[in-house]
Amino acid sequence: MIDEFLLIQKMKQGDEEAIDRFIRRYYEEILKYCSWRCFDAGYAEDLAQETFVRFFASLSDYRCRGKTKNYLYRIAGNLCKDFYREKKELPVKDEELEKSGVPDTMDHILDKVMVEEAVGALSAEFQEVIVLFYFQEMKLLEIADVLKISLPLVKYRLRQARKQLEQNMRKV
Repeated sequence: MIDEFLLIQKMKQGDEEAIDRFIRRYYEEILKYCSWRCFDAGYAEDLAQETFVRFFASLSDYRCRGKTKNYLYRIAGNLCKDFYREKKELPVKDEELEKSGVPDTMDHILDKVMVEEAVGALSAEFQEVIVLFYFQEMKLLEIADVLKISLPLVKYRLRQARKQLEQNMRKV
């Protein structure tokens, strides 16, 4: 926590090395989060980068009151929500699937598409909990902190999301 506070202070003073360390520390996690929320690698990269752009744009006003990573997740989560408000479907071209040609790759793509569809059919609140718990491997308390909700609510959403996810996987 102290290390993070000092890093933020150095970034506020314009220390390029501190900014680079900050990005290296959190970029992969935020990209992974955006990838599971967005399902399109190009858009996920754009959203992850935009997360950091927005963080640095408001850096002078930022106050260390908790984990900075949680704040980044909040920014990324809001960007992903905005993305889905603007774009409901991501078209997949048959030619892109045919180019892979390798049967194992095709099976992997089909499995991923099934999971994406099942998760995508969940409400935004349930999607967030599923992505943070399973794909970001966060603990329930961390999820509660990131989403700014109570622990019992996280448990409830996770339980309900699992039920809906199981139903959605049967449909797909």
